[in-house]
Amino acid sequence: MKRRQFTAKFKFQVALDALQGQRSINEVASHHEVHPTQVKQWKKQLQEQGAEVFNEKADKAQRAQAETETALYEQIGRLKMELEWLKKKVA
Repeated sequence: MKRRQFTAKFKFQVALDALQGQRSINEVASHHEVHPTQVKQWKKQLQEQGAEVFNEKADKAQRAQAETETALYEQIGRLKMELEWLKKKVA
């Protein structure tokens, strides 16, 4: 049996529905056809990380840092290969 995969949008909608408190966790879970424990986890995740959605500066900074790290790792890889090649040529 294959596990179901949920989109981020679906998870957000379920968590938001649970967070609103108009229905119980069990009612939300049965309405969206997911397990109540999963609804609780998504709700908790939304409560803990929801503010990060509105923090655009941090998101841009994280993306820039990730791009810089990627470029540096690529450069390290090239330099290592050049070093190994030079070691073989000298020996």
